[in-house]
Amino acid sequence: MEVALFGIAILLLILFMGFPLGMSLMMVGYFGFAAVHPKGFVAANSVAGQQILDLGLNFQFSVLPLFILMGVFVARAALSNDLYETSYKWLGHFRGGLAMATVAACGGFAAVSGSSAATAATMAKVAIPSMRKFGYADSLSAGTVAAGGTMGILIPPSGALIIYGLLTEEDIAKLFMAGVIPGLITIAAYIAVIRIVTSIWPEIGPPGVRTAWKERLTSLYKVWGVLFLFFLIMGGIFFGVFTSTEAGGIGAGGALIFAIMRKKMTWSIFVDSLIEAARTTAMIFTVAFGALILNQFVNISGMPEAVLSFISSLNATPLQVVLVIMCFYVILGMFIEGIAMIFLTVPIFVPVISALGFDLIWWGIVLVMVVEISLITPPIGLNVFIMKSMLPDVPLGTIFKGIAPFFAADIFRLAIVVFFPPVALWLPNLMY
Repeated sequence: MEVALFGIAILLLILFMGFPLGMSLMMVGYFGFAAVHPKGFVAANSVAGQQILDLGLNFQFSVLPLFILMGVFVARAALSNDLYETSYKWLGHFRGGLAMATVAACGGFAAVSGSSAATAATMAKVAIPSMRKFGYADSLSAGTVAAGGTMGILIPPSGALIIYGLLTEEDIAKLFMAGVIPGLITIAAYIAVIRIVTSIWPEIGPPGVRTAWKERLTSLYKVWGVLFLFFLIMGGIFFGVFTSTEAGGIGAGGALIFAIMRKKMTWSIFVDSLIEAARTTAMIFTVAFGALILNQFVNISGMPEAVLSFISSLNATPLQVVLVIMCFYVILGMFIEGIAMIFLTVPIFVPVISALGFDLIWWGIVLVMVVEISLITPPIGLNVFIMKSMLPDVPLGTIFKGIAPFFAADIFRLAIVVFFPPVALWLPNLMY
């Protein structure tokens, strides 16, 4: 236990020094395992090599690069503009309507990108100029995009859910389905927050121009392809027509066809898309290798058993334990990026959650929702700094001020899923 704590402290230290996450995980896991195991580096060499080989030959992991490629193709198809324009035609005439349209567009883009950073960065380019044109306060504009971007890791197909599923060996298809209703709740909660805030301070989000019904219905034509692709993937998974891995291939192929139909795909763009997806995949694979090696070190050190024993000694209820762990994630999220938290903490807390009798599909959704909150938590909320880089003239304090109402909505929707698990588990339980 003490060796594991020392190893994690060293890991946090070298991460703060700027070392790459994947290599840091490998180093701490490798040397930690060698320090604990009686056979030292001989055992560490064997375990590290076996973990890397097993993951490299794991067919299940092919789902991740396929969905990453799908997201790259969709991004290259310039879909974000049409999503925002369509959402604006339906919602823009309300007070705060452009912000509501931004949330809806973020949800649509998240459904096919799987990345919070990509969603926030892309929608900032599209939505912020329009909101500034109509006189929206920078706090509301920046807060809406930063919070809306967090949906990229919850709404399926989600890279975070794929990583969680691979680390815990849970059914990725069921994790995808479990994220649907919480994702819809998130969109509804954010829109409600905008409605409330602009009712109290109407000057920060004036209404836009009302669009005729004919134009609204016509606008749907621009986004039918991505809607069809999303429902094809999720419908096929739900009814058992194809596996999550096959869905990744269908999604990547469909996104390529979609980009070609929109005349946004050339041979040069196609090659660049493959290179971008390969780089992202290689980065995630490196982190995954390191996480698995660290996992072996944590397990052999007895840390999961020690944590469980400590929690048992507190005489707390299982739900109270879950709430404490969630608070730990929120605090950790102030200093560590979200995906890194999943890799670092799953080996420690998943055995505890499982021993307490909770469903690991449900916990996967709760975990990702808490990580979402960390993306907008000061002082190191990743999406906040993405917004700052996109809007250098807007102070960080203004961005955090705009995020505050959405943070309250995050706590509310998280409480719904925590205290009413069927919200997340209903669809997975209906599957094939």
